[in-house]
Amino acid sequence: MRLLALSGSLRARSSNGAVLRSALTFWDGPAATADIGVLPHFNPDLDGEDATPPAPVAALRTAVASADALLVVSPEYAHGVPGALKNALDWLVSSGECVSKPVAVITASPSPTGGDHANAQLREVLRMMTGEVVTAACREIPAISPKIDPTTERVTDEATLAELGVALSHLAAAAAPLTP
Repeated sequence: MRLLALSGSLRARSSNGAVLRSALTFWDGPAATADIGVLPHFNPDLDGEDATPPAPVAALRTAVASADALLVVSPEYAHGVPGALKNALDWLVSSGECVSKPVAVITASPSPTGGDHANAQLREVLRMMTGEVVTAACREIPAISPKIDPTTERVTDEATLAELGVALSHLAAAAAPLTP
């Protein structure tokens, strides 16, 4: 089963990037991370019926279409979804690659809420896109900073790692019946 991950943070040393890399170790199969930072700003004029999408958009759509499941890992900015991630999702709304695709949403934050606002917003957007949000695979990770080793840029907190393992196993179980 092939997994495509989307990171809501473009920072090189992001705590959410560390969560994403740590989560991917629990996936038994090929996995890739989409580069959403190269996407142009969403413009419906570039996405009409007769339009050819920009190359980075076409690449994202191909990657999503070829994945058996999606993992979205994101911080929360100003109680919401980071702009770069929302932009990537906007490019996927009308193209149909997310339809019935199993999706897990994991948010991590230095705050005690674990990015709950962004998590809820992402789940709603993905449901509207008719992605199959796997509730059992979704997580909100509070107080993330001390749970990461800055040298390895990986999660070291055992309880958090266990939660990531459980989340990815639920996502894999949801994707398994869809894999030929």
